[in-house]
Amino acid sequence: MYKARNLVLSALPSLRLSKFIRPHSTSSGLVDFAVTAIMSYLQNKVQSFNANLGTVAGKISNKRTVAAPVKPAPSPTPSQASDSSKNDLKRKRPDIPEVPYSQPRDTGTGTHIMTQITYAIEYLKTKNTPQSISDILSYLSLQTREQSYKAAIEKILRSHEKVNYQPASEGTPALFSFRPAHNIRSADSLLSHLQSQHTAQGLSVKELRDGWPDAEDAITRLEAGGKLLVTRNKKDNHARMVWLNDPSLNFEVDEEFQNIWHRIKLPEPGALADELEKEGLTPANKNRIAKKPVKVQEKQKRKPRSGGRTTNVHMAGILRDYSHLKR
Repeated sequence: MYKARNLVLSALPSLRLSKFIRPHSTSSGLVDFAVTAIMSYLQNKVQSFNANLGTVAGKISNKRTVAAPVKPAPSPTPSQASDSSKNDLKRKRPDIPEVPYSQPRDTGTGTHIMTQITYAIEYLKTKNTPQSISDILSYLSLQTREQSYKAAIEKILRSHEKVNYQPASEGTPALFSFRPAHNIRSADSLLSHLQSQHTAQGLSVKELRDGWPDAEDAITRLEAGGKLLVTRNKKDNHARMVWLNDPSLNFEVDEEFQNIWHRIKLPEPGALADELEKEGLTPANKNRIAKKPVKVQEKQKRKPRSGGRTTNVHMAGILRDYSHLKR
């Protein structure tokens, strides 16, 4: 009992109940009275706390539910309205499709037709026989196009400089074929063309390939047979130019004359000029006028300024002039 009483008195000094209990009192009635007072005090505190909690919660909920009144926007003045309308006009831009600048524009049907003509000519290059307009349109996949478009392509092909046109006859349609720079399509026609020339001019292999795709193979065979003279590119060894090789101009020189020719010693490069000067002749390279060297004018150094206002006259006998040591 004594320990319980001391525990109650030490745990709740703030309740100020020690005046009801004496430190050395051993009466159990006083202890019961103190415990009852403590319990009633605690219950009162809990009730007041719950009441305050409910009040605060109601205030917080009211603040959240009540929204702040929205102030109406002020009506714009005439000057502000005019400025806003001007800004709107400035900001509005026409809707331009985003197309990259490197992309070519579609300029119409004419360019498209000329592209098809280019494809048609490349197709005729690969064919050794004439082709009809239906074959060309089938290659270009233009069978379903309108008749006016097909007629335009046929009209352009008729007058093209690289196309041969054969009009239609009974039972045969109009035919088109490629017109190369030289109408040569075989080895025999190449030899006959070179033989009929009045000059020894050669032919470009590039021009021959336009109308004769297998020209280079035939040229290699004719070169091996000694019928053609061929120059080739150093990079890829492809034939570049061809000439006719005349066998009547080929003859053999006796070995004795070949040895005499090789035994002749050529003079040194400087010996020829010396021999010419001995004979009173001036070499052509000595007639060249030597260019006079261009003289570069040196920049003149500015002289130091002399004169001006003289100061420190009263110290003329003390000061010294060191201007001659200036660089």
